[in-house]
Amino acid sequence: MTSKQYRIGFIGLNPDSHWAATAHVPALKSLSDRFSIDGVANSTPESAKRTADALGIQAYDSAGALCASPDIDIVVVTVKVPHHLELVTTALNAGKNVYCEWPLGNGIDEARQLAALAAEKGVVAVCGTQARMAVEVAHLRGLVMDGFVGKVLSTTLVGSGGNWSGETVADLAYLFDAANGATMQSIPLAHTLAAVGEVLGPIARLDGQFASNFKTVNVTDSGETRPKTAPDQIMATGTLESGAALVVHYRGGSSRGTNLLWEINGSEGDIQVTGTSGHGQMTQLSLRGARGSDREMAPLDPPASAYEGLPDSALVRNVAGVYARMADDLDNGTRTAPSFADAVRLHEVVDMLEQTAKAKS
Repeated sequence: MTSKQYRIGFIGLNPDSHWAATAHVPALKSLSDRFSIDGVANSTPESAKRTADALGIQAYDSAGALCASPDIDIVVVTVKVPHHLELVTTALNAGKNVYCEWPLGNGIDEARQLAALAAEKGVVAVCGTQARMAVEVAHLRGLVMDGFVGKVLSTTLVGSGGNWSGETVADLAYLFDAANGATMQSIPLAHTLAAVGEVLGPIARLDGQFASNFKTVNVTDSGETRPKTAPDQIMATGTLESGAALVVHYRGGSSRGTNLLWEINGSEGDIQVTGTSGHGQMTQLSLRGARGSDREMAPLDPPASAYEGLPDSALVRNVAGVYARMADDLDNGTRTAPSFADAVRLHEVVDMLEQTAKAKS
């Protein structure tokens, strides 16, 4: 039995649009015995009041006021990446527990700074790499650990980013500027690599190469054409700490064919994981496998019982999984949810990819 209901204060929440409203709010509603949404601070007091009026919660005039409030137990930061450092620092310095969306910082240095501060403050600091919490990922990890594929020899990941091709809308145009830290390698690829690490263990080396078929992006709802500095083709080879080979190809836009294919090849069997999007953190994953004398792959999905009591939507369910772990940690003094320290390790993988690709440009 949980010891208390934790009071959430959001920095960056609109009542009916964007990630916080579509993923975090329904995830928290599914855990209403453990969490309540109590406050909001947005970029302006007027925006916070609109959200507060729509949701029946307290509006705060600033992020600092929300973080200082004794009525808030957890500060959730769901704004664009360039603002994470300032806002998470404010929350940590106020002694609050924090849930920050991934990427934790705009690059490895900011992530390390925030992780160090969280450790100093001794709070529960969680970063939203929610693909690790997917029911299918937990099931896949069990299959691999139980020896379904035998010794893991290699793993291959192919995915589509959805964005990062030649067109976008104004709300998402910031993704196409690499300086904002919200690129294809740092969002869909990194989220999915977090799941790879959850199942197969840490990545030891990742040697990247980037390419861009589009030098500009057409912003369809404003008619603008903007420079594009984020890559739309990411190729990489490397190894896991286990010694298994790793091959990655992520491409901008969407494919008419495969938008997510993750293969695990072993000495005794093979598993394929597929989805309709390269964002492994928010797509419903399907598993198929074969081993020994099997001639064809067969479904390996988790049993229906594994989903009982959980949200139907994969993206909501995975975010709820992070929150559930966070509540457990707050109740029990443990650290089982994806942490800021975990986020630093994932940032290190992204940085390795970017630095090796930069050396080739």
